[in-house]
Amino acid sequence: YRVVVKLSNSKVLFTSPLRHKQSIMTDLYHLSQADGAGDWREKEAKDLTDLVQNRITYLQNPQDCSKAHKLVCNINKGCGYGCQLHHVVYCFMIAYGTQRTLILESQNWRYATGGWETVFMPVSETCTDRTGASTGHWSGEANDRDVQVIELPIVDSLHPRPPYLPLAIPEDLAERLQRLHGDPSVWWVSQFVKYLIRPQAWLEKEMRETTTKLGFRHPIIGVHVRRTDKVGTEAAFHPIEEYMLHVEDQFQSLARRMHVDKKRVYLATDDPSLLQEAKSKYPDYEFISDNSISWSAGLHNRYTENSLRGVILDIHFLSQTNFLVCTFSSQVCRVAYEIMQTLHPDASSYFHSLDDIYYFGGQNAHNQIAIYPHQPRTNDEIPLEPGDVIGVAGNHWDGYSKGINRKSGRTGLYPSYKVKEKIEIVKYPTYPEADKLLSKQ
Repeated sequence: YRVVVKLSNSKVLFTSPLRHKQSIMTDLYHLSQADGAGDWREKEAKDLTDLVQNRITYLQNPQDCSKAHKLVCNINKGCGYGCQLHHVVYCFMIAYGTQRTLILESQNWRYATGGWETVFMPVSETCTDRTGASTGHWSGEANDRDVQVIELPIVDSLHPRPPYLPLAIPEDLAERLQRLHGDPSVWWVSQFVKYLIRPQAWLEKEMRETTTKLGFRHPIIGVHVRRTDKVGTEAAFHPIEEYMLHVEDQFQSLARRMHVDKKRVYLATDDPSLLQEAKSKYPDYEFISDNSISWSAGLHNRYTENSLRGVILDIHFLSQTNFLVCTFSSQVCRVAYEIMQTLHPDASSYFHSLDDIYYFGGQNAHNQIAIYPHQPRTNDEIPLEPGDVIGVAGNHWDGYSKGINRKSGRTGLYPSYKVKEKIEIVKYPTYPEADKLLSKQ
């Protein structure tokens, strides 16, 4: 247990690493708000969001659907809601990159036989018909240019792979995004999620009424605990105590910036017994949860309209919290984190994952660049030189990450602070016609 000496107001204070981190993060928050920086961020985030949403709307609503180039995506990938939503996002990003209108086929959706539009707004107001003069399967952007309608497979079967896959961002927005946001690639993914999940009127009403019914209000920390099918296959078991350690940490940080009248936690889980366990073990906290959603998330009830309503509400409330504690091995958690980015100028640091770093299923390589040299102190570590490209496999959340040094070919641990993200920048279409329409509004 390390002790840090901190000088403050001419007094020597002995603080733990946790308190030291909280103090630094508070100082960084206040610096980010100083001299109008907060106002600039709000405006820049809104301007960039309006720009991208306008471009997507333009792409999705061609004047003549019969002549439009189209990309067909079937939602019924064999997985859960978060995974299926990310499947549609992947389709959408390729449609945007290849200047094709996305045609979403969702009839007989395993969650709702009526399709996507029974829950969310249609992805197009003018073009939902997949017919065209010619139809083919994806064979690469250059090979498909003369084919009007292209059918896209799931990302696992995509070949050749275009450059538009995450974690790439558009070249024309890259400079602004890197100045604004701590994780530009997540922001870019979030823009497609934002467009896709525009709620139908009944769902919007349900969200408002459930907010009142549950007493959901700020400040509040979101906790998502995924058990059932994940544990022992894709993820390890994490007890509630492990989540609550980070919840308490965040409330300590929030108390330095705002009034915390009560320590509220929005608990989302597929384990119905967890709510009572949490209340029993942590009586000083107010747990807000809907146990009927937990029951509907169970394996035997998952693929129903009631379950769909439940997972959408859980994701909505998780995204609305001040901070998210979860496991990024769960797509539900990653979707909530993505939506968070659309609610704040930069919410890239508003999470703690107990396992994975953020990733997008089927993404291209996730690389980092060494900014400091590193000499191994154990056999588990690898050497770094500034400029080395590291293919990151994961963050161990103990100060070290694991990855492969692409120059030396060695795999092992390295200090996380000695690298920075390598932002992949891709030449996307810029949609000048859409930008002109936006400038006239």
